[in-house]
Amino acid sequence: MTGASDEPGGVHLRRLTGADLEGALDDVARLRIEVFRAFPYLYDGDAAYERDYLQTYRDSADAILIGAFDGTRLIGAATGTPMADHADDFAAALADQPQAPDLSQIFYCAESVLLPDYRGRGLGHAFFDAREEHARALGFGYSAFCSVVRPADHPRRPAGYRPLDTFWRGRGYAPLPGAVAHFDWREVGATEQSRHDLQLWMRRL
Repeated sequence: MTGASDEPGGVHLRRLTGADLEGALDDVARLRIEVFRAFPYLYDGDAAYERDYLQTYRDSADAILIGAFDGTRLIGAATGTPMADHADDFAAALADQPQAPDLSQIFYCAESVLLPDYRGRGLGHAFFDAREEHARALGFGYSAFCSVVRPADHPRRPAGYRPLDTFWRGRGYAPLPGAVAHFDWREVGATEQSRHDLQLWMRRL
């Protein structure tokens, strides 16, 4: 994967580790803040929190961080870790789900962020491919991620907005009924944090 060209014009994916990961953390943090300000996240983040959050991907031996570069410019990133690394966040959401596998069997695809000008070129699939391949190599039986739950009549929903449900289902993912996690963050324009629901999606690898 390192240095492999996926797009005309030099867009390529690289797995970031060691010094490369350390050198990219500030750019990944800025990318997350920029992309997650948009609907449906509406996330008003800060660089200090983001960089602290991304520390997980330097510390965890089984984590993965994939960067998408246009030349030397980072234009997208995807992350993943064993679900057990996020046990405090997801244990409650899965506790009452008898059909859910054990946390130790699930690899969590934490996020994919990509600048708008680069969407629709297959990089989203490439992000999932890389993380699922990594998860299989580690012996995980399931892959999962979360989507933000927003009502269809949300006042900040842009005209023409299309959720990614079709894309996710096309890759074999489906919502796990009743498996909803709760996270707090400050929305754009707000002064205080508020609670947000995230639906867990899962597929067998």
